[in-house]
Amino acid sequence: MIDFKKFEKYSRPGPRYTSYPTAPEFNTDFTQDDLIEKFKSQSKDRPLSLYTHIPFCRSACYFCGCNVIFTSKENKKVKYIEYLKKELKILASHIDTSRVVTQMHFGGGTPTFLSPEQLKEVIDSIKETFPNFAPDAEISCEVDPRFFEQGHMDVLKEAGCNRLSFGVQDLDPQVQQTIHRVQPFETTQNVVNIARAAGIKSVNIDLIYGLPHQTKETFAKTIRDIVKLDPDRLAVFNYAHVPWMMKTQRKFDETTFAPPSTKLEILKDSIEFFGSVGYKMVGMDHFAKPEDELFKAIEKGELHRNFQGYTTKGGADLIGIGVTSIGDGVDYYAQNFKTLSEYEEAIDAGNLPIFKGYQLNDDDILRQFVIMELMSNFSLDMKRVESEFNINFKEYFSDALKALEEFVDAELVTITEDKITVSHTGTMLIRNISMPFDAYLNKIPEDKRRFSKTI
Repeated sequence: MIDFKKFEKYSRPGPRYTSYPTAPEFNTDFTQDDLIEKFKSQSKDRPLSLYTHIPFCRSACYFCGCNVIFTSKENKKVKYIEYLKKELKILASHIDTSRVVTQMHFGGGTPTFLSPEQLKEVIDSIKETFPNFAPDAEISCEVDPRFFEQGHMDVLKEAGCNRLSFGVQDLDPQVQQTIHRVQPFETTQNVVNIARAAGIKSVNIDLIYGLPHQTKETFAKTIRDIVKLDPDRLAVFNYAHVPWMMKTQRKFDETTFAPPSTKLEILKDSIEFFGSVGYKMVGMDHFAKPEDELFKAIEKGELHRNFQGYTTKGGADLIGIGVTSIGDGVDYYAQNFKTLSEYEEAIDAGNLPIFKGYQLNDDDILRQFVIMELMSNFSLDMKRVESEFNINFKEYFSDALKALEEFVDAELVTITEDKITVSHTGTMLIRNISMPFDAYLNKIPEDKRRFSKTI
């Protein structure tokens, strides 16, 4: 039995660490010229990971924190595809497009809000630009089950798609009404059946805990029903309430949110339930079957984390394509413009549509390694860090280790001479446990931090 009431003090604003430094540190000092120079200096032996952002949705899901454009106008989609093609041509003039592609991912918005013909047009353009796909490349797409048909599956299958991620969030009718996303279980069941019939080997389902009107009992029913679909992976995200950024979230009555202690109980119950039916917790918020490559990677300590979540495809340079997309390399991040007008204006001028970015220094690269190891594998080999970065770990991170003492006292973390290990319970607070190593966050007073709460 765990007294989660005492953990409510850890419900603090903090990053999810899909990057380090995090996106608020990106700035306009990093320019197109800097990005082009990075492209030129990249090793031809490093593979590429391609992310394409399709921003369109027909209507708002009130919980969503993504960069989306609500529309039902066909001409907007047609125009956007033309600009994606133009962006690809500009990219091709700066990148060695013969490099091996190990990942291609479509996110949004709703990528399958494009018609099957439009989706094929985008995929064909990408593959014409980057023709050298690895035989085992991971090709994946985020799917809103309400906008997915056999035609989409046929196009994705032809493109070599081997992983689909279906957004569900919650199956409770009251929660669905409140978040403005009515999606009966049968809708999700139908699209999973389409994927399985097409031979898709990796089906992921996204859920969110912490939504309005959720209770331990209602979410327990949701996860019991979802496992009937036999997904290979599950992502169970903590709802990020950031109403200062997302206007639609202001529609929620905050009194309908479960308190942090209940949210932790929901997460604990979910971990125990998924474990009882054959899944293992992978990283911060993912679960996978034992035969899944994510499961194998965490056992070897080889799991990686990037803007698409957890992956086994580390060591690739990420190329962001489309409005608001983020790319990264060994020592930089680059983000495209967030509005269509600025994105189009840059491309019309023959420029890469970069809005801002970040050049990592040596300290950033070190801290990035430490934080991503903790976030991915729940442990850190301090001797390995000392060897790879030529530092004395306990001296360099004396402040962070001091800040971790409260987690050690709470038996959430163990620190030995060589290793930091997060306990089973501590994994539920992994964002908090990683935060002491964040040099930028610790310069900001807690009441000024513009992040969702960790619990």
